[in-house]
Amino acid sequence: MASVIGFDIGGAHLKAARAIDGRIVEVLLLPCNPHYGLGRLEGAIEEAAARLGAADRFAITMTAELSDAFETRAAGVAAIASAVARRVKGETLFYAGEGGFLRFAEVRGAAQAIASANWRASAELVARRLPQALFIDMGSTTTDLVPISGGRVGALGGGDADRLANGELVYTGFSRGDPLAGVTLAPFAGRWTPSARENFATMADVRRVTGDLAAEDAEPTADGRGKSVAESIARLARLAGRDAAEASPAQWRAFADFLARAQMRSIEDQIALLRSRAAVAEDAPIIGAGVGRALVARLALAEGRAYRDIADFIDAVPEAASVAADCAPACAVALLASG
Repeated sequence: MASVIGFDIGGAHLKAARAIDGRIVEVLLLPCNPHYGLGRLEGAIEEAAARLGAADRFAITMTAELSDAFETRAAGVAAIASAVARRVKGETLFYAGEGGFLRFAEVRGAAQAIASANWRASAELVARRLPQALFIDMGSTTTDLVPISGGRVGALGGGDADRLANGELVYTGFSRGDPLAGVTLAPFAGRWTPSARENFATMADVRRVTGDLAAEDAEPTADGRGKSVAESIARLARLAGRDAAEASPAQWRAFADFLARAQMRSIEDQIALLRSRAAVAEDAPIIGAGVGRALVARLALAEGRAYRDIADFIDAVPEAASVAADCAPACAVALLASG
């Protein structure tokens, strides 16, 4: 049986998936956090390799090269590729977007194509099955928006800079990042309130208060304290220059709801930009992926579009289906490299 393991190495998590004969049978999600030290990333690779074992082929995609752990993105690509190549047993291939899969010896000359190409692998998987779609992957840190037209990936950008400018990448995610991104004033106690623009809280705090974060995330909190709803409210209160006791739980819930809606509006704005260039057919469904895909489903409803889950496009054993949809790029490179 042909066995391929796909790695998606991100700035917060390493996702790994094993495919046997074109079917996903196991998926892992591990914290890696290279910005806390490269040992974290190397340890995650070692753990994934130990738990999943050998394979005929390893297919690698990454976004961790953007971490400030590396002086340049090219240096990050090279360092991550070397870390993987030293720790896995099997043929090692690196995903370079439109350039397909490259061998380790070709990595340095193709760093720009390899850098942050994971979004395209997932979109390619969908494009093989659907002629028209808007693929949206909401991860913990970022949200990818990829038009699919005529059964082909229709993105204008390849690298992060172009994709940000073209509305195909939004630096806002399900649990990491700044809750105040794009917010100048927030309603509180009947007044529009300027916000305290400090790193007091994360989107995970917003999600806990709104009830959208069911399981505990692996990321540390902004203040190093716990992850209860009450502790999340205390952190969000700092964003309004207040203590939690200064308002009722219902008022803090309204505050969190506003921040959550503001985030979704920032994604809706990028959909409007894509529509303005006729990149997405008016009847194209939205395909949701990533840990935030339940929010993508709500977005599809608000946009008046049909919704389908990426799980429909990933052949996986039942017990791995949900986490496979959370970790779509790792599954995608494993399946694409399976031939």
